Amino acid sequence: GCHGEQRQGNKELGAPKHPGQSGWYLARQLHSFKQGVRGAHESDTYGKQMIPFAQMLADDAAVNNVTAYIGSLSEVRPETSVGGNPERGKKLYPTCAACHGEQGEGAWATHAPRLAGMSNWYMTRQLENFRQGIRGTHPQDFHGAQMRSMARALKDEAAINDLLDYVHTL
Repeated sequence: GCHGEQRQGNKELGAPKHPGQSGWYLARQLHSFKQGVRGAHESDTYGKQMIPFAQMLADDAAVNNVTAYIGSLSEVRPETSVGGNPERGKKLYPTCAACHGEQGEGAWATHAPRLAGMSNWYMTRQLENFRQGIRGTHPQDFHGAQMRSMARALKDEAAINDLLDYVHTL
């Protein structure tokens, strides 16, 4: 429903694209929603909506089944939805690459999700959420706290747009 028939994402409902994202990352996020680590902030409207859906997954087997299903779906590259300067964004990306990989492929070892091929409207909102303390401030969100400090290094909307337009080229 919310994420689209092929989980391609739905900007109007704030639901991100799933195909192409690592199963381990999706599982971690589902567990974080189930435990109230994500969606805890009063301003995280979309995160709060996800909590009851994640809580319907009875156990790890159910979470694994959902992520395996998502992994079986065909990936469609989304169109860019921000207007930045990818050349300026390329200069910002090396900091991101340390965790997310040179090509934005994500890395289990650093707990960093894939960025390449994901919806930049969603990443824009998440970077803003990290910057504003809407995400990454729960005491049990260790990875979010790390990302929050990194997102705060992006000084304004133009830097975010530049960075995400570069990520869209990966």
